[in-house]
Amino acid sequence: MLRDLVPGDDLAVQRIYSGASVTFTRGRPMTIAEATAYVTTARTQARVSPRARWCFGVAAGEDLVGVIKFRDRGAGHATLGYILREDSWGRGYCTAAVRQVITYAFTATHVDRLSAKHHPDNPASGRVLAKAGFTRTTDLQGQVDGAPVTYPVYEIHRTRAGATISAGVVRD
Repeated sequence: MLRDLVPGDDLAVQRIYSGASVTFTRGRPMTIAEATAYVTTARTQARVSPRARWCFGVAAGEDLVGVIKFRDRGAGHATLGYILREDSWGRGYCTAAVRQVITYAFTATHVDRLSAKHHPDNPASGRVLAKAGFTRTTDLQGQVDGAPVTYPVYEIHRTRAGATISAGVVRD
């Protein structure tokens, strides 16, 4: 389900960042030039050592339906972000991708804590995080188009009491 972005993914990335999902992220559709730069940057960051950013495509068969990424913020903390093409919502792709990233981050990197936030008008994203084992911890004040917005913030820790990471699934 997760795979590295490859040359030629620019059209799929543009489509992902140009549908209804952008309402909750960048607020405007991505151009093809921006999508090409996005794929190039992700591929370049994958070769940096030590690595501080990870970006994976979310695939349904051969179809790239989303992007999930995390970024090292220091002191064992990383922030997680994801976007899924709207015609793929509600099919479990995002929850599965988040679970796979949790496993990867906690077994293949030095990350001890992942955090994520979501737009308050997108409660489905909060359900994805909860299903993947995240706990809501706080709210973060922000702005969208000059209006105040309160973002729910979630976290999961490598050593979360009672949790085991096994086969890409967080189990209590």
